[in-house]
Amino acid sequence: MDSEIILISISGDDKPGVTAAITGILGKYNATILDIGQADIHHTLSLGILFRTVSQSDSGNILKEVLFKCSELNLTSRFTPVSVERYNNWVARQGKSRYIVTLLGKVITAEQLSLITHSVAGQNLNIDSIKRLTGRPALELDDETSRFCVELSLRGELKNKKELSARFLEYSAQLGIDISFQKDDIFRRNRRLICFDMDSTLIKTEVIDELADRAGVGAEVRAITESAMRGEIDFTESFKKRVALLKGLDECVMRDVAENLPIMDGAERLMSILKKTGMKIAILSGGFTYFGNYLKKKFDIDYVYANELEIENGKLTGNYVGDVVDGKRKAELLRLIAQVEKIDLEQVIAVGDGANDLPMLNLAGLGIAFHAKPKVKANAQQSISTIGLDGILYFLGFRDIHIDM
Repeated sequence: MDSEIILISISGDDKPGVTAAITGILGKYNATILDIGQADIHHTLSLGILFRTVSQSDSGNILKEVLFKCSELNLTSRFTPVSVERYNNWVARQGKSRYIVTLLGKVITAEQLSLITHSVAGQNLNIDSIKRLTGRPALELDDETSRFCVELSLRGELKNKKELSARFLEYSAQLGIDISFQKDDIFRRNRRLICFDMDSTLIKTEVIDELADRAGVGAEVRAITESAMRGEIDFTESFKKRVALLKGLDECVMRDVAENLPIMDGAERLMSILKKTGMKIAILSGGFTYFGNYLKKKFDIDYVYANELEIENGKLTGNYVGDVVDGKRKAELLRLIAQVEKIDLEQVIAVGDGANDLPMLNLAGLGIAFHAKPKVKANAQQSISTIGLDGILYFLGFRDIHIDM
């Protein structure tokens, strides 16, 4: 006799052995598993098994035994016949594009999730699954350490990516959350190189401002720095002006600044995980090699490219050596490192905060504007503004349960 396709849906208190018991019954009748999914939400089981029987005569016996077993385990079961036509429609949907939306913030509210999911639905994208990547939040939130991240797996033919990105950028600013939208492909799951800006990205300060304060020209240099980071003046021009103002500063000041660099929140956790996973790490900075090399030793970084200050008789001359590492040069260096390491650009991550980081952010497969100015966020692929650098791990799909073991 003809076979049947049946969907079993089981729910109730989770306990060891449920899946083994149900599949044991199906195996007894030589049923074929066509699809299976299981989730545990706060110890509540949701198990779905789509299977095909060898013949219709087996269906009654299978359903009876599954029903008895579920009753014995105090579980609820539901059985749904599935037509061949309906199953074939499901199979046909497998070729549609897949995407990942990651929501990251101190907390995630129902309103925030509602707005995001409405935007997704408006683009004809269906949510296949939702996963929490962070641990369960404490009821009494600590603003210093609290974070919540959920990942939505989507499928469908995207109507208008530009429109969806603009909507997410708007919600991010209004609601105080970070929203990442990525294509779910082999590159997302296999990033191999990450390139960081240094100042205000890996560290919490602009080193040139620190040096300027010691030289007594802090206000002048800081004003030029801010203007450059906003993209109002050319980076190379601003760099020359700022370095010139450092003329006469003693070299020993640089050592003192390096030994007291304020490391960005989440940087140590991020670097530890990246090294464990074998990822290559580079600093591509418009700052100075002296400080980049200090971080290289601290975090075992593979590459450092930055600007070299000219020093004569133990004092800064107000000049620099070699070409300026500006936005264009950062992108060139990213491409060069990827070629040397034989890494596809789609497998590269770039992270920075300033306008001079945009060329490398837009060249990399995953470009992240980190605590950046509005202009930079608006022109980058992704952004993080709510937590520290380790938020990058969630954009890569890492879960706290794995990385904090």
